[in-house]
Amino acid sequence: MKKLLFTFGLFSTLAVSSLVNSADKPSETDIVAGLRDAALNSNLAYDILESLTTEVGARMAGTPQDALAVEWGVNKFKALGFDKVWTEPVTFSTWVRKEESASLVSPYAHEIKISALGFSVPTPESGIEAEIVHFENLDALKKSPPNSAKGKIVFISHKMEKFRDGRGYGPVVKARGQGAVEAAKKGAVAIVIRSVGTDSHRLPHTGMMRYEEGVTKIPAAAMSNPDADLMERILRRDKPIVMKLQINSHNGPEYTSHNVIGEMTGSEFPDEKVVIGGHLDSWDLGTGAVDDGAGVAITMAAAKIIGDSPHRPKRTVRVVLFANEEQGLVGAKAYAREHQKDLANHVTGAESDFGAGKIYAFQSLVAQDNMPVVNKMAKLMKPLGVEYLNNQARPGPDLIPMHQLGMSVFSLRQDGTDYFDLHHTGDDTLDKVEPENLSQNTAAYVVFAYLAANSEQKITRGK
Repeated sequence: MKKLLFTFGLFSTLAVSSLVNSADKPSETDIVAGLRDAALNSNLAYDILESLTTEVGARMAGTPQDALAVEWGVNKFKALGFDKVWTEPVTFSTWVRKEESASLVSPYAHEIKISALGFSVPTPESGIEAEIVHFENLDALKKSPPNSAKGKIVFISHKMEKFRDGRGYGPVVKARGQGAVEAAKKGAVAIVIRSVGTDSHRLPHTGMMRYEEGVTKIPAAAMSNPDADLMERILRRDKPIVMKLQINSHNGPEYTSHNVIGEMTGSEFPDEKVVIGGHLDSWDLGTGAVDDGAGVAITMAAAKIIGDSPHRPKRTVRVVLFANEEQGLVGAKAYAREHQKDLANHVTGAESDFGAGKIYAFQSLVAQDNMPVVNKMAKLMKPLGVEYLNNQARPGPDLIPMHQLGMSVFSLRQDGTDYFDLHHTGDDTLDKVEPENLSQNTAAYVVFAYLAANSEQKITRGK
């Protein structure tokens, strides 16, 4: 049964009543435990996500929905009562998806469900009809003889494995990013890869690919996993396969979007901040509920709950809704350029960008003398089913540029077992999200952000 969203006044009353057991200020542990439990019993994150996916929907960078998402972000921050709200411009080249189709001409006629990969060049207007040449993975393509794909359409069949931590993604996604370049080097006229995903639905997964200066640009697409299975069955019959491919997508004009930023101001050191957030953009096939509307909602809700406490942490909690993550961390890089001179005041950060599954563990990347605050986090996250792993955290994607400049980071590890069933597909919609999971994520982010912002000493990465 869906939990009722606390009104701001009621939430504050309930939170405070669970914390105060004397006339004196409660302990930090009591404050954070009370806020954690209030978050766990609040539906705020789900309501934020429902608003984003219903009122905006798909938010591909450079589209009218991108601008609508920025407006939504500003208005939502203000409605939630954030102390400061502003935007910072992010300019980039755009890509426009148009009609796309594929079919097998011989030896058996089949429609193939495809999605053009981001920034793919178009086929000629009449399309491309050519024989398929099969490679099991990107390395096999790279190692093949010169002209091994001359005049043909490359098909890479590498299938992604499913893991809770998503480690099956890295080995497979290389074909999406580099496949068009390597296929063109072998003389191919186009490339179609098996989707980078773990589902069995007939829905292709889109995503970014890259071209290389001096290498012919060829059209690039991904086909659904069932269609890739079909291709492999036909290949086992040792008959030549001819495919017809049509892609009309093309580059668009330069565009300026915005990072959207909201703050809950710290009580003692307002210039020092703990950064949390997610990316506001999405691909265009679904409504971006899991990637990354969930991260947006979780972190906005966590900061709202902290900000409503009568016991604000010492430092500011800053939520950044990053622009255009999907096409190359564009907003994250712009944020790092804008704030590199203020690096010393960026105490630490964590990004939510791995769906809407429950958080099962967390990691830190901090100096050893900061471990007492990490231990506090571990103790207060334990009732949420979250365990501490180690001090070897990697940053979320949008925090990579700040991490490279020297900012410490935390990683709150979500269960991504089913994440790549939905990732970059038309199935990335609100119905896939469990409200209880978002509440648990929000509670974990409340613990992290409050304790990091309230630490007796500033958190650093150390040497």
